[in-house]
Amino acid sequence: MRILNFAKRNFKEIIRDPLSLIFAVILPLFLLFIFQQFDIPSESYKLENFTPGIIVFGFSFITLFTAMLISKDRTTSLLIRLGISPMKSVDYILGYMLAIIPIILIQNILFFILAIMLGLSFSISIIYTILISIIIAVLFIAIGIIIGSIASEKASSGISSIIVQLVCFTSGMYFPMEALGKGFGTVCKYLPFESCLTILKGIMNNTLEIISTRNIIVFVIYTIAILAVSVKIFNRKMVTDNK
Repeated sequence: MRILNFAKRNFKEIIRDPLSLIFAVILPLFLLFIFQQFDIPSESYKLENFTPGIIVFGFSFITLFTAMLISKDRTTSLLIRLGISPMKSVDYILGYMLAIIPIILIQNILFFILAIMLGLSFSISIIYTILISIIIAVLFIAIGIIIGSIASEKASSGISSIIVQLVCFTSGMYFPMEALGKGFGTVCKYLPFESCLTILKGIMNNTLEIISTRNIIVFVIYTIAILAVSVKIFNRKMVTDNK
């Protein structure tokens, strides 16, 4: 119950800044719409490929929301006051994650509504994609927790923008991996964002054969590692901020 109450509080804090929410949804929707108006001779910009890319791009804003919320809580000393409660660090992190899930669902539903209006065929795979996207979003939430735990409220937005750029240039949403050159393309394959996009693309298009063992291993390792680090750093900051 304490976790749910904390999650409700966090959700209310997020929606208090509707401009950021609108920007996080409108910008990806605009990109999805505008790129479908051009006849770009690239597989990456086809609707069935670009829609999963937009979902992953939208997750970069989830990192921003999470980082700013936690850094703000640290600035206002909310976490210091909560430090005397019986809740553990994992409880706080679950509270932040549960607050973000409705935002993820809103993003994805709007993305797919527009994609269907633009010509994407509806199938049960879309439902599966939305469900799997919640799991993938855990990675981006964990990154936001780390940023929000170590950076100030002003700095967290700037640092989070780096994640936005990394998603754009290393996930393959704009450029296919083979067009990035052997060196940079290899680096991208061992960063998590390309694997996130490939997993969603394979599920949405019912082409599971494109999801390699490498994609799954890279995603799982990054998610578990970053989530573990986020719990440790968050716990350490709560201890040090309470001194």
